[in-house]
Amino acid sequence: MAERTAAEWPADMLINGRAVGGAGAEIAVENPATGEVFFRFPGASEAQFSTAIAAARKAADSGVWSDCPRKDRVAAVRRFIDALEARADELERIVMAEGGCPVGSAVLPVQVRGPLAHARDQLDLYLTLPESESNPLPLEERINAAGTVVQSVRRWVPLGVVAAISAYNFPFFLGLWKVVPALATGNCVILRPSPLTPLSTLAMREAAEEADFPAGVLQILAETEAQGALLLTTDPSVDMVTFTGSTDVGRKVMAQAAPTMKRLQLELGGKSAQIFMPDSVDKAAVSVMGVCLAHSGQGCVLGTRVFVPEESKAQVLEGMTRMAAAIVQGDPLDSATQMGPVISRAQQDRCAHYVKIAVDAGARVVAGGNRLDRPGYFFEPTVLDVPDNRNPAARDEIFGPIVSVIGYRDLDHAVAMANDTIFGLSGYVHGKDVRQALALARRIRSGTVNVNIGGHMSGYASSGGHRLSGLGRERGEEGLRVYQELQVLNFSN
Repeated sequence: MAERTAAEWPADMLINGRAVGGAGAEIAVENPATGEVFFRFPGASEAQFSTAIAAARKAADSGVWSDCPRKDRVAAVRRFIDALEARADELERIVMAEGGCPVGSAVLPVQVRGPLAHARDQLDLYLTLPESESNPLPLEERINAAGTVVQSVRRWVPLGVVAAISAYNFPFFLGLWKVVPALATGNCVILRPSPLTPLSTLAMREAAEEADFPAGVLQILAETEAQGALLLTTDPSVDMVTFTGSTDVGRKVMAQAAPTMKRLQLELGGKSAQIFMPDSVDKAAVSVMGVCLAHSGQGCVLGTRVFVPEESKAQVLEGMTRMAAAIVQGDPLDSATQMGPVISRAQQDRCAHYVKIAVDAGARVVAGGNRLDRPGYFFEPTVLDVPDNRNPAARDEIFGPIVSVIGYRDLDHAVAMANDTIFGLSGYVHGKDVRQALALARRIRSGTVNVNIGGHMSGYASSGGHRLSGLGRERGEEGLRVYQELQVLNFSN
């Protein structure tokens, strides 16, 4: 499609099958690389969210979507993905502008093109799953006392109306991860992006129109406050909430959804550990790059706690200092830039705050630790020498380019510290002895553990959190079934 200027990017809502301008408070989208507002538009009003919920409920109850043969639903979702694929270049430009993701970053393909590939894989996987199957009744239960033959079948049916609320760091990615499996399985979806990065999500509207979904099946609304989000999590017409964001907000979502007992899928905060076994400590210094170059540390699965043998800690800190100093920060549109800004002034302040309280609690800054003296919300790649796992920098999710290095006495000590957290989203083990590394990985209490890789994302493999990192799974078979209810049919002739 022809390249459009930023002023021409779409910002209408999609409500009940129609493109609609917002009737609520203005959303001002900042470019985090400059700190300047580059796009303003009216967000949705609370009344518009109510209208969207009613339209979704009507569409769900009518069966206009759920009763379609699944091959027809999948074909429509494929049209949606095709239309998004045709806009991939523009979507990347939007992500760079609203999120500060550098054009030369390895993360940019993960923002847009990666999730499009995952979406296709999810559809392929869904078509392999049974829609129904027989229950394995014992023979003596298949014929009742009256001599009647009894059959029992379990079938998977849509939940109904799904509210999808996504985070700012990977807005298109997270939105698509929720929309595609929910639609494919027959649900009606209301998608609400973060007000910090709404444009890449609103850009889905045109693709949805090309896919020709029935009215009310997919709706997209953005807002500057949270009145709409509150409605989505409390209205009894909504059957499920899928949310990605902080643990604090996740707790609120859970409480708001409790009175109506909505299905929940929550991907929340993380404080992931990276354990470098003694035979792989030479690779530990590079981990600062893995955190800082992954969208300036703004990722819930990033391994920001790095555990190394105590006797090797000085060597690792020296190597990390060199690595951090070599990272090029700057304009996201410059191909030489490796690391962009954090999303906002508030997030920049949060990074500075955690460096200060970490130092107050005994940590030492060995690299970075400061804001950059330039426009925008840049923060230096930061390495902290942390004395133990009780330091605030090792306890709380910071969501910035800050790595804490902690020494361990032995591998039992490393595992104990890795598990000494309220979170459990991801984890990493590095070791040349793969058998020992896998044994170590099995001891980590986390929804995903990566051994000798920086992380793996696939439409066929699910991810999700333990403990305060969330509930449910995304992607894979589990990420499809979470949008379905199991129904058992018992019958005879």
